[in-house]
Amino acid sequence: MKLAALSLGSLAFRPYFNLGEDDQEGLQGRVTIRSVSVYEKPSDKSAIVVQRYRDELLHIYYEVTSDTGPAWNPKWYRVWRGYVHSGYIQKVETHLNPVLSSIPENGQLVEVSVPITQTMRYNRYTGWQPVYRLYYRSVHWAMGVDEGPDGQPWYRLRDELLDVDYHAPAIHFRPITAEELAPISADVPPEKKRVEVSLGRQTLTAYEGDKVVLQTTISSGIPSQKPGPNGIPTETPKGAFHVQSKMPSKHMGDGNLTADLEAYELPGVPWVSFFEPKTGVALHGTYWHDNFGIPMSHGCVNMRMDEAKWMYRWTTPVVEASDWNRTGWGTLVITS
Repeated sequence: MKLAALSLGSLAFRPYFNLGEDDQEGLQGRVTIRSVSVYEKPSDKSAIVVQRYRDELLHIYYEVTSDTGPAWNPKWYRVWRGYVHSGYIQKVETHLNPVLSSIPENGQLVEVSVPITQTMRYNRYTGWQPVYRLYYRSVHWAMGVDEGPDGQPWYRLRDELLDVDYHAPAIHFRPITAEELAPISADVPPEKKRVEVSLGRQTLTAYEGDKVVLQTTISSGIPSQKPGPNGIPTETPKGAFHVQSKMPSKHMGDGNLTADLEAYELPGVPWVSFFEPKTGVALHGTYWHDNFGIPMSHGCVNMRMDEAKWMYRWTTPVVEASDWNRTGWGTLVITS
C-alpha cells in the first residue's frame, strides 16, 4: 500500500510529543493522569507550586525518599520548581530504531521506545486522522511497513481488540526478539511453580518448590461496592486459579477509536497472563502508574514492566515469540 499519494489536507502532524519545558536529554517522566501537583517540598502537606498535565514530560533531576510518605510509596522526584510524587509519573527514555525491511506474515512484536507516539488512521472521506497515543514500553503487533503521512516509514499496527489497523512512525518502535521471550526455569517441573498474591500486603511471590524466585509489590483491584467498566467487579477475586491464556499485547478498554484521553483505553498492555477467564483477571505490565503497594486496578494484578515480562516467561503455558494468544492449563496462582 502506498500512502504518500493520499492527501493530507490541513493535517497538523506531530508524531512525537514533548510538551514539557525541558529537552529530550536526561531522565524524564511522563504525567499519566489528568494532572499532578508539584509541591514546594517532597510532601503533600507542603504548598502546591504548579500543576502539570497529562502527557507533559518533566525533567527528573533526582529521586527523594520522603519521611512523610506515603508509606506504600515514599518516592518523590525533584523536578522544575519543586517535587512531584512518583505514583503517576512514568519514567521514560527516547530511543530511535532502524526500520525493519520486512515483517513476518504473522506479525512482529514491537515495543514503543519513545515517551509518546501518535497513531494515525486513514480513510478516503476524512484523510489521516489521529487515533490512540501509544506510550513508552507498551507492546504492539506490527503487520507491515508503509509510507506514512510525513513520507517516512510507518509500521502498520494491528489492534487485536478492534481488528483494525492504524499506523505510527517505525523509528519509535523497538523490535522484540525471540531470545527476549525464551522460557525461564524451563527445567523446573510445571507443578513445582506457583504464584502467591497477598491482597492485604499487596505483594506477589513466585516459588519453585519452597524456593522464592521473585518477590515484589503489586497493585491489585480497588475494592468497590459498584462494578467497574463493562459491569465487571473491580476487586481482584480470591482463590486458587491457573494461568490459562497468555498474550504479549492486549488492548484493554472499551475499544472506542474516537475516545478522548480520559477514557478507559489501554492499547498495548504488555505481558498479560490471564488466570481468571470469566472476568479477564490477569497479571500484566503497567505503563499508566508507578504506585505499586496499594490497590489501583480494575481487578487485574498490575506489575512493573520487567517483572511482568519475567512472569510471562516463567509461568506456563510456555509461549513462542509468534504467539498472539497461547492457551493451556498453566501455573497455579493463589490470591488471598
